[in-house]
Amino acid sequence: MNAIITVVGSDKVGIIAKVSQYLSDHKINIADITQTILSGNFVMMMMVELSNSDIDIEVLRESMNKLADEMGVEINIMNEKVFSAMHRV
Repeated sequence: MNAIITVVGSDKVGIIAKVSQYLSDHKINIADITQTILSGNFVMMMMVELSNSDIDIEVLRESMNKLADEMGVEINIMNEKVFSAMHRV
């Protein structure tokens, strides 16, 4: 299963590193990533592969919420199939 992770917040050192390290620790592969700074705000979108992960998407969501609180950013996770269905014309 694939998921989309979005991270938005004030730009600061370590956002990519902390999110990537957590994913790596749980065998979650980053299949694609894009990030930019918009008017001082950090914006990142990742496509991740959960097929080899040692946690499920609900545990990932809870853990990312805690990490987001620690970093002062917003992190959202959505199943790729749900994301794709929402954005079909």
